[in-house]
Amino acid sequence: MPALAEHKRAEIAGTPEETEGGFGIYVHWPFCLSKCPYCDFNSHVTRDVGEDAYADAIIRELTYFRELTGPRNADSLFFGGGTPSLMTPQAVGRIIDAAAGLWNLGQGAEISMEANPTSVETAYLKGYAGAGVNRLSLGVQALSDDDLRFLGRLHSVAEALEAVKLARSVFPRISFDLIYARPAQTPLEWKKELEEAISYAADHLSLYQLTIEPGTAFEKLYAKGALLPPSADDAAVLYEVTQEVCAKAGLPAYEVSNHARPGAECRHNLVYWRYGDYAGAGPGAHGRITREGKRIATETEKSPARWAENVAREGHGLIGREEVPGNAAGDEMMMMGLRLSEGVPLARFEKLRGRKIDETRLALLEKDGLISRAKGRLTATPRGRMVLDKLLGELLVE
Repeated sequence: MPALAEHKRAEIAGTPEETEGGFGIYVHWPFCLSKCPYCDFNSHVTRDVGEDAYADAIIRELTYFRELTGPRNADSLFFGGGTPSLMTPQAVGRIIDAAAGLWNLGQGAEISMEANPTSVETAYLKGYAGAGVNRLSLGVQALSDDDLRFLGRLHSVAEALEAVKLARSVFPRISFDLIYARPAQTPLEWKKELEEAISYAADHLSLYQLTIEPGTAFEKLYAKGALLPPSADDAAVLYEVTQEVCAKAGLPAYEVSNHARPGAECRHNLVYWRYGDYAGAGPGAHGRITREGKRIATETEKSPARWAENVAREGHGLIGREEVPGNAAGDEMMMMGLRLSEGVPLARFEKLRGRKIDETRLALLEKDGLISRAKGRLTATPRGRMVLDKLLGELLVE
């Protein structure tokens, strides 16, 4: 991947509106070996687009987005899914090289890939590193074979731990995901599982509460009374355990569900939460692009086959491209930014939304211990992050 001189990067940095929050590239691989019962992402078990044709279409769509964004310094490229670790290293390398040719993806850029820890996929890990991937995010999800089966995962705990060990030896940065608030899970069980996970030397953990998403297999089970997740109060206790264990181990929460050692935060996801720009390519991908001072929301066709057909015909698979009004952009920024422990720069929010938040309202929320203000930033306190939806309702009311 070609290096870019710092003075050259500065020349093409773009306007302040374009650079605030950063710029990243997202590539969606929608295919999986099986559909997990909790997953509501755009993923498909049937692969109806061949890998070479898929990579060609991704590159063509990225080229279209380059026309929209103009020259930008891209500090991250993220392969998500679906299961992008089903791609061959050759296809991944082609896409990375293409992105580096379209934008200024410097040598220090973060190039992340999501992977599942099955033996089929971990066979590719060294090839991904050779292609340019420098950060791996493993979907471990649980350190219990019974719970892995419940979650519909195809790997065992032994396979997961072997994958973590291999990834640690190959990539300079790794992360892995765990899902908690599983049925009948106790705080003590979760504490022990989390401590075990941290012992495997990950520098980043994504820890998600199990939620029942519309349209999933778990929603059908829940509707029948066959699936009983913890109550809201019990889930809150598990969340508190998460914060305590991770903070003690030196992995504080930098976002509601994400924990990292200082400096190991996921730069790509920070682009989202800091309300930066990102080009989203692939079926069902979303993007936010600043163009001529306007915030543009993009969305692509979800069906892989139709998306590929549209790209072949139009050069892109967009089904939606619309300007985000200033008040909506401000709301989006607040909804994303309050998830971060660093909070939201109030001046930028006020500029986007075109108005200030009522001072009396802010003072009351501060008195209630839900927010704090310092150095021009508004931050949700740990207590505030536990009731984030309610807090946002108070902040964004007209």
